[in-house]
Amino acid sequence: MDSDASGISPSDTHFAHRSPDTAFASVPRRRPPGGKACSQCHRQKQRCNKGQPCSNCIRRGIPDACIYLSRQERRTRRQIEETPIPRRESHPETSAASALRLLFEPVHRQQAVPSNTRPVSHHLGRLFKARGAPSYHGDSYFGHQSAAVMMEASAPAMSGGPDAGLSRRARTGETQPFRSERGPYAHIWELVGSLPRQKAVVDHLTRRFFDELNPTFDAVHEGTFQISYAKFWDRKCGFDGLSSMDVRWLSLLFIILAFGELLGCAQPCSPEAQRACEESSLHFYWSARKAVVIAPSFFGETPDLVRAGILITRYLMYTRRLSESWLTICFAVRMAQAQGMHVDGEQLGLPRKNTETRRRLWSQLYVLERMIALALGRPNTINDRHCGFTEAVNIWVDDMTNEDARKAVPKSFDEPTPATFSVFNRQLAIIVGNIQEECFSLFAISHDTSYDEILEHDVRLLAWKDKLPSYFRLEDPDTSHDALQPYIAWHRLYLHAAYHFTRITLHRSYLLRTSFTGRYQYSRAACLSSSCADLRTKLAFRNPSMGDRLRYNISVHQLFNTALILGVIVVRDPHGPQTEPILDDLQAYCSKQNSDTWANDFDLAEVRVIELCISRARQSRNQGPGFTGNRTTTSLIESSQTFSAATAHPLTLEYVANPVHQDPYPDIPGYGGGEDQYGREVWSDMWSNPGYYFPEPMDYLIWKDLVDDLAGK
Repeated sequence: MDSDASGISPSDTHFAHRSPDTAFASVPRRRPPGGKACSQCHRQKQRCNKGQPCSNCIRRGIPDACIYLSRQERRTRRQIEETPIPRRESHPETSAASALRLLFEPVHRQQAVPSNTRPVSHHLGRLFKARGAPSYHGDSYFGHQSAAVMMEASAPAMSGGPDAGLSRRARTGETQPFRSERGPYAHIWELVGSLPRQKAVVDHLTRRFFDELNPTFDAVHEGTFQISYAKFWDRKCGFDGLSSMDVRWLSLLFIILAFGELLGCAQPCSPEAQRACEESSLHFYWSARKAVVIAPSFFGETPDLVRAGILITRYLMYTRRLSESWLTICFAVRMAQAQGMHVDGEQLGLPRKNTETRRRLWSQLYVLERMIALALGRPNTINDRHCGFTEAVNIWVDDMTNEDARKAVPKSFDEPTPATFSVFNRQLAIIVGNIQEECFSLFAISHDTSYDEILEHDVRLLAWKDKLPSYFRLEDPDTSHDALQPYIAWHRLYLHAAYHFTRITLHRSYLLRTSFTGRYQYSRAACLSSSCADLRTKLAFRNPSMGDRLRYNISVHQLFNTALILGVIVVRDPHGPQTEPILDDLQAYCSKQNSDTWANDFDLAEVRVIELCISRARQSRNQGPGFTGNRTTTSLIESSQTFSAATAHPLTLEYVANPVHQDPYPDIPGYGGGEDQYGREVWSDMWSNPGYYFPEPMDYLIWKDLVDDLAGK
């Protein structure tokens, strides 16, 4: 409606008549041009203070986007954005000509490039921020990244920046509201609700993790974590606090709380307190799993997600859920590759401190992925041919500045640091990967890997063992550093367990094979030696604190229980001279596990299989020496003592290929492979086939058939 001559609209006149005593009744209301709220506050459904820019846009850091639009302007803008853009039909010849011009253009452009311009063709990839996180783009032969490299231009500039993959509505800022059910708001609200209500509880749990577990795990950089931790608790309550929350860091916090909850359980405790502690820890674990899954969808990948994936994998190893751990470590590997961690930081031009941190983080991923894949018989996720990675050096840069880290000189291995374990652990993981690829992959099975190749891998294992420094030695290690650096004792345990696990897995398929020349006695001696050493470690670990239990149970020995190997040995050779001592040790191990209140169903399933082996072996011993079923019982342990030196120094392949001892097991019908006289599958043949992996202890019926077959029942 038009206003009158006085300049007062009818609505203002009506307002003045209703409030005649008000001083400002005759003054029209002043509104910002264009509407009641700016475009950003209107989209987020927030109250705007009508400033130019408003307080909300200043707080979000987008003052340039604070504009005021009228209702008609908003309607016109919405119609333009919702109008579909017709696809332009391109002629095949035109497309081909454009492609050829794109390929040949760099050749002509090289003449115009100044000489002082740094070439970029030697870079394997570029890192730039996408959705707030550094993203990796490799040297693929297709896509705008390849075109940017050929034209020697910046990849984000050629592709339109990190928002090039978003829709037109997202690029212009007109995204869906944060409170939308399709957005992260509902997930973040649920995750925050899973945290303890009191900050003191969270402080206590995180402090216990950093004091007791983090020095051994090398999982989280405490200084960086505390910065995000303080920012999280200093946030403002309400909508704006949730909108600025980083779910990627929240996943790391939850898995730390899961470990801290277990550390907070006093020993000994009642069954009710133990059950409540485990349930609370699992509550935090599932929250961490959810945050890890949803965070890349809304926020991108960061090192916090990779660290959370590593800790989640170690948590699953502690609970013996190995199949799930293979999934989580593969997910963490993909998130690391998305950030370019498979490419060495020097090739990406990163600072030395950042480079060494990424090297250690990638080494942990590499080791866990290789060990779990070998234990479960599943494919590897990391392909070495697609990685340009350099080994970490013996230097600890976490407590240094960037300038100090750049000038620091690496130490010799005689001076241990927390990074020393990462170096030798990755070297062993490389051997593990070669063993799986050449001895247990589908290609190896189809081409029938020879026994000489097995012995070559064993020589590499023994060479790795001989290169260990004195404080990591397998025989008589130097423990003088343990008092000042307690993590060295645990790193030594992890390396020893990984070595025994790898050696047993390498020789396990030859444990029951027969040969008149006795060439497989070396494998039996290797399995027996490593199994006894690992069982000795298990029996020595008694009455631990909760911190020691967590540090111990995330070791590689949890991937494969060597007590099962000893159980198979005593069933196959029940009358050997050392069978009775081994049976006593196995019985002591079963009693130790049965009395442990923290043993779960997976631990008790292994105990049940070992007790089955003990029962069958004692039953065969009671029948008298000489024969067991239809087999001779020459001692396996006695024959393997001759080759015990193989565990101390490398054995030459010529000596192993021409042994002087005869095989204690002749080629008996029914144990050469295939089926027995009744057409049943022989479980010992399944054992010796590299295509089959060790049956899981939960498969009790398979183990029962295997043990009965070995005992000749």
